[in-house]
Amino acid sequence: MDPIKYRPRDTFDTQSFTNNAGQPVFNNTNSMSVGKRGPLLLEDYHLLEKLANFDRERIPERVVHARGATAKGFFEVTHDISHLTCADVFNGVGKKTPVAMRFSTVIHSRHSPETLRDPRGFAVKFYTREGNWDLVGNNFPVFFIRDGIKFPDMVHSLKPNPRTENQEWWRVWDFFSHHPESCHMFTFLLDDVGIPKDYRHMIGSGVHTFRLINGQGKDHYVKFHWKPTCGEENLLDEEAEIVGGKDFSHATHDLINSIDSGMFPEWKLFIQVMDPATQDDYEFDPLDVTKIWPEDRFPLMPVGRMVLNRNVDNQFLENEQIAFSPALVVPGIYYSEDKLLQTRIFSYTDTQRYRLGGNYLMLPINAPKNAHHNNHYDGALNFMHREEEVNYFPSRLNKVVEAPEYPLPQANISGPRAKATIEKENNFQQAGERFRSFDPDRKERFIARVSDALNAPRVSPEAKSIWLGYWSECDIELGRRLASTVKINKM
Repeated sequence: MDPIKYRPRDTFDTQSFTNNAGQPVFNNTNSMSVGKRGPLLLEDYHLLEKLANFDRERIPERVVHARGATAKGFFEVTHDISHLTCADVFNGVGKKTPVAMRFSTVIHSRHSPETLRDPRGFAVKFYTREGNWDLVGNNFPVFFIRDGIKFPDMVHSLKPNPRTENQEWWRVWDFFSHHPESCHMFTFLLDDVGIPKDYRHMIGSGVHTFRLINGQGKDHYVKFHWKPTCGEENLLDEEAEIVGGKDFSHATHDLINSIDSGMFPEWKLFIQVMDPATQDDYEFDPLDVTKIWPEDRFPLMPVGRMVLNRNVDNQFLENEQIAFSPALVVPGIYYSEDKLLQTRIFSYTDTQRYRLGGNYLMLPINAPKNAHHNNHYDGALNFMHREEEVNYFPSRLNKVVEAPEYPLPQANISGPRAKATIEKENNFQQAGERFRSFDPDRKERFIARVSDALNAPRVSPEAKSIWLGYWSECDIELGRRLASTVKINKM
């Protein structure tokens, strides 16, 4: 065996126990003691290593998206969009790219029920021939806030009360009473789509506006959407209670069992495209993550399909350690100026370095599958074998060169330094339009959920009044109905 090329793997396991250093363990049942009754001896290295390893089995839980399930498969191009992007992943109908996909709930802890009313994460890692591209989205096409500086506070308000360890509506309504742009998101969260039936029947959205750039340097704004081929299905509140009471990991088990039985889940990828030159022509800001692009003006264009046909080999290695970041884009795909996206570019990679270490992109589930080369050396748990003597650039002795230049957005961006809100807030129009699109029964269920949440303990009269005002701005009927059911008493 070549010790340099050898990598630990269970296929190399021996039939008898060893310790982590490969030394034989002849007794894995009894500790080494003085006599049969003890005390124990500190020189029992195997005992100490076994306990020390066990004590370190858990890594920091994700602050958000802690509960999740991962599967693997491929993405296949079905429609040519080479006129929009030079990205290799989209280059040629029929081209396939390996993917890893993680579904998740957002707010609650790692072993929380999968039937809770909560946004779901929908994150896809494409192992392209030009490096990894992470499309990190949710099951809703909009978000609560538009500026990432509010993200820590938003998550704190949605997380359990630090004193009682309960998720409490008075904290949610209090925080978001300062952010009317959240109305649109609440028309998704408190709607019938707030609890997906399972992961296979869940839609996905890139949420943010990105840029596609073609080989001539022309760029377009783009939004990404995933549609399950088996259709979108959700659970009503009573159904969720029954499902969760039987199996609080039902969505994970459904995904695993479906793939194991050969029923491979599939999603179609669509895009919406906008010419950046027209971005000022609309009543909303196209980069505002609290808004959708209406499909009657920006129709869905089919691009490809994703099939998940393999379950992970190990939950810790490939689900707990998989790491996504919207910062990871490839040539032909780029960021927009969306403020929330801009903060996620930093925050997501930063949290992975905290959770997994500075070399987290070396872990097999995160590592690129194409050949790569850089001078990012050393650091904790760096296990790449390297024999180079020149670890700097440029060098006359090492002939490595920079990659060929690829197109980047060329638009000029200028303006004064400012900490300011966008001009076209338009916080209520799309929320009202969405409510009015509901059928009568769906409206009743939405009103009941909002009313129950506003009547929850400790929601202040001030917060109730503010929210009744917001909902009235969205839709007069909605505001009137809520005013008749929400109780405003002095505290």
